[in-house]
Amino acid sequence: MAHLLRGKQAGLQRDFSAGLHPQLFAIDEIARFGINSQIGCLAYDPVQSLLAVGTNDTQFGAGQVYVFGQGRVSVTLPLPRKASVKAIHFVVDKLIVVDSKNEISVFSLETTRILASYSPPGSVTALATDPCLDFALIGLQNGEIVAYDLDRQCPAPLKLPNFWKQQHPKARPTSVVTLALHPRDIGSLLIGYTEGAAIYSFKTDKPVKFFRYALQPGAPGGDSDPTASKIPRYPRLTQALWHPTGTFVLTGHEDSSLVIWDAKDGQKILARTIQSTNVDVPGDASKSLGSAPGTFALKCPLFRIAWCCKENPDDTGILIAGGTPTTALEKGLTFIELGQTPVYATSSWPILTQHFEKPKSQHTLRTPPNAEVVDFCLIPRRSAHYAGSQDPIAIIALLASGETVTLSFPSGHSITPTNQLHVSLSYVHPFVSHVSLAYVERTRWLGMVENRSKGPPILKGGAETRHSMMRFANRNIIQAAHADGTVRIWDVGHGDEIENQKMLQVDVARAIGRASDVDVTRMSMAGATGELAIGLRTGEVVIFRWGQNKDHGKDLRHVEAKSFGLDTIIDRAEPSIKEGLVPLTMFQGQGQVTTLTMSDVGFVVAGFQHGGLVVIDLRGPAVIYEAGLDDLTEQPARGSFRKSNSQSQHQAEWPTCVEFGVMSLEGDDYSSILMFVGTNLGRLATFKILPEAHGGYSVKYAGSSTVEGQIITIAPLDAQLGDPVEATQSSVAGLREGLKIDGVILVVTTSGARIFRPSAAKGAHKRWDNVFCDSAAVVRYQAAGCALLGLFGDGSAKTFSIPALKQIASTNVSHILDVRRFAEAVVTPTGDMIGWTGPSELALLNVWGTGSDLTRSLDKLLNVEALTPPRPTISNVQWMTGTLHVTPADMDALIGGPNRPPSKQMMELRRAEEEQQRAMKRAATTETPSPEKDQE
Repeated sequence: MAHLLRGKQAGLQRDFSAGLHPQLFAIDEIARFGINSQIGCLAYDPVQSLLAVGTNDTQFGAGQVYVFGQGRVSVTLPLPRKASVKAIHFVVDKLIVVDSKNEISVFSLETTRILASYSPPGSVTALATDPCLDFALIGLQNGEIVAYDLDRQCPAPLKLPNFWKQQHPKARPTSVVTLALHPRDIGSLLIGYTEGAAIYSFKTDKPVKFFRYALQPGAPGGDSDPTASKIPRYPRLTQALWHPTGTFVLTGHEDSSLVIWDAKDGQKILARTIQSTNVDVPGDASKSLGSAPGTFALKCPLFRIAWCCKENPDDTGILIAGGTPTTALEKGLTFIELGQTPVYATSSWPILTQHFEKPKSQHTLRTPPNAEVVDFCLIPRRSAHYAGSQDPIAIIALLASGETVTLSFPSGHSITPTNQLHVSLSYVHPFVSHVSLAYVERTRWLGMVENRSKGPPILKGGAETRHSMMRFANRNIIQAAHADGTVRIWDVGHGDEIENQKMLQVDVARAIGRASDVDVTRMSMAGATGELAIGLRTGEVVIFRWGQNKDHGKDLRHVEAKSFGLDTIIDRAEPSIKEGLVPLTMFQGQGQVTTLTMSDVGFVVAGFQHGGLVVIDLRGPAVIYEAGLDDLTEQPARGSFRKSNSQSQHQAEWPTCVEFGVMSLEGDDYSSILMFVGTNLGRLATFKILPEAHGGYSVKYAGSSTVEGQIITIAPLDAQLGDPVEATQSSVAGLREGLKIDGVILVVTTSGARIFRPSAAKGAHKRWDNVFCDSAAVVRYQAAGCALLGLFGDGSAKTFSIPALKQIASTNVSHILDVRRFAEAVVTPTGDMIGWTGPSELALLNVWGTGSDLTRSLDKLLNVEALTPPRPTISNVQWMTGTLHVTPADMDALIGGPNRPPSKQMMELRRAEEEQQRAMKRAATTETPSPEKDQE
């Protein structure tokens, strides 16, 4: 019966939740943003302009493949069974995926569904595909190679034995490490085994060349340990790839050696490392000094090598991930620019050797400090040939942490993913450290389109499906703070059509003037003005305002300028931005920012861990109030909800929640702008913000009350209608005309909720049953009324009526959201919940749904008009010297055999012809006149 008395205790006569019943409360999963698990591999298709991302199977999520296109185009492809994604290949209209269970899955880019699944007879260690072939060549752990027919969706008859074992019967068991088709002669296959490499000719059905890297005693090789050079050794192979013209072969080895071979006669041209050359010649060991004198540093393995070329395939360079000393201060990718390749037919051996020994240039494409690149994906301008390495414009590098970084090529300048990559990829570019949400007016958000200098778009493929029309006038605008001090802002939507899909970006590190120790703890955006406030762990509060950058293109030196307790930082705007959110001012507080609220009427309030509280009026801007919670010495009123004790008085207290409202305090005959401040000890302090004669505003302390538990939500409500009475521009303007609002506030703490009239009157209270509330807000469902929605530590989402605080409904959401991060979840006034499902993925839920799960994306990926260009072929000189020209049609016969079944397209065409013939026969039978009719 307690809930029947709470309305009277709070002084409210109406039930604001009268129209709500449990049947309305059902969770719909609307969308997910981010990456569900650690990224394992990347692939890019320059023809369709799509990017595929494969994830590992971890405790946070199962392995799956994301395919991203332009804008918000995104399709998720789940694997047939629980596994990690090892490799991804685009092949025209198909996507080939190899998982950790050694299963090969073939997905259709047209239907975005799986077409076939194949388990080869062994562990898959390598995969080779080509846009002009209908086959996938699969390297196995036992050294054999099998083929799979992608078009007929069945194994092909081709099976190649372990050629290395045949050549070296006494060698250790070898596995296939890499497979690569000749960039011009499709009839030649480069096979990388653990002991060496071989070139197999489909024309002659036998290997024609073998490559084995041998080091004699005294030869340093790529080992950093000088004692290793005293014995003969054969470093194991980890990479094998063609020169873009197929003239040379490059092999990478586990000792970090890079060996260039003549593909025609199999002779070694040069063995080198990133730092040294001729490492196969006996002599001094390659120098890789350690951190202390007389020590050496271990080298990182060669994670990935790509032999790149410009539009002219003879103008090349080698891009390397790994192979550098672990003690190197500069981390990143190494690019060895070789320049124009000498003409093989007319060049002497010393000229070829010098070409690789003394490259045109060598530099490092820097990545963030202590970030090791373990894989990368090149972004070619247009061609899918030359192993995807012709004329690349950018690189997406995968770091050991699972994060990504995008760099321009070959300069290595950092490329922001803002409006270049899908918003989900921004969650690992780098990781997101904090998320906040603003409820921004639609017209305001439509006008917030950033004008920033940027390069050509990376993703241009796909087409987004049409969604339902706009459901709400205000937009869910998320602010995501990243580990590098960048904050990105974009529209999450309500599962409806998003009119402004663009992303905004602010550089907090640049705004505060330092590149390190930039840890964002709080963010707040004004829904009416779009102004943004950001609080840091080190105490800075940075404010951004929409405007034009008058110093666009100029990297100015900051000039110190302080005014009214604030630092002016307008000159720290990013040079690349013309119009957008530019830094305005900064306040330096004491201790971590624990709460931050940007109002719609020009006031910013920030609370600090040391108990400080500051109010900034952006009309100056100026600090109009600064005090500590200890300065509020007024004793709790007689109507206090909890008696103070000596223990609580000695505990550290800091602000945890702030809200602005427009209403009348008890005993006042007028309404004013009120600021409510909640603390970790349950104190609720009320302040009046009053106009002054000179045109400014002052802040006056009006009293406080005490509740039980840490305050997490403060909701000012109209005592007559139940509507929110937040400080909006219209309500503040109405104060001049004598607007008076009879209001109450609903205060939610971790242990209960209380509704009362400010500032110190006793009201109605409800205690949570053996569970803590982590996040809560007042939500409204159409015209049926409003209710209190909270996320609780038992994994449930519960709604309570207002003002009775009686539970309406409860449902479990722990199977979707991470309960450990409920405190970081956000509940919106429309009933949307945005919470973390894992370290780098958010889910958007709505409580006023039908209980439906996340629906499958209907975005289109395949552009049938985007045609793959013809494959490069052998040169006239090669043809005249006797090289046989093998076409893709010849390869179909060589790999598929003479008894290859007809393709699905041919079978469908044949069925259509047969059906047409049967229809013609039926029509002819029907039209044939009977003998009786002829006699008549």
